[in-house]
Amino acid sequence: MREAILAIFPEIEWIEDESLRVRVIRTYERALREGGWAPADMERIPFTLLVDTELSYADHVRAVTRIAHAVYEAFLELFGDRVPLKRDILLAGALLHDVGKLVEIEEHDGKFQRSAGGKILRHPFSGAALAYAERLPPEVLHIIAAHSKEGDPHPRTPEGAVVHHVDFICFEAVKG
Repeated sequence: MREAILAIFPEIEWIEDESLRVRVIRTYERALREGGWAPADMERIPFTLLVDTELSYADHVRAVTRIAHAVYEAFLELFGDRVPLKRDILLAGALLHDVGKLVEIEEHDGKFQRSAGGKILRHPFSGAALAYAERLPPEVLHIIAAHSKEGDPHPRTPEGAVVHHVDFICFEAVKG
């Protein structure tokens, strides 16, 4: 399963900390098992059930990760260490921000819908739980838990703010 996940998300290899990289992969393995999916399904699952789109979960996660990385690179070039972002934390959070959707969404009669658990527990919470089970650091759990509207009343870390805004840029661009 590991190789299939890396084939879908080659950006995982950008994480320099090997232990963190392994825990990101394990979180995906756990989420896929619990959701009853194969890795290739991430290329079929829609990234949102809120709008009609052909963009998949994998398309969205890769876009958020790549844009967040571009923000990191721009900040580094323009600001140096005056606005420090933790690169590996940012990448892990971007890669995992929607991992809870793999247990929030199910396929029934060829249609994607919220699972029973997904109807009562949104993906920021289930995603943080999945990542916690794989011992991801609190900074990554924060990004997952706070990336969506649930995080609005609370301060976000700099990395959490980047992922939050990039996620919404992607969503709003698709929504039109």
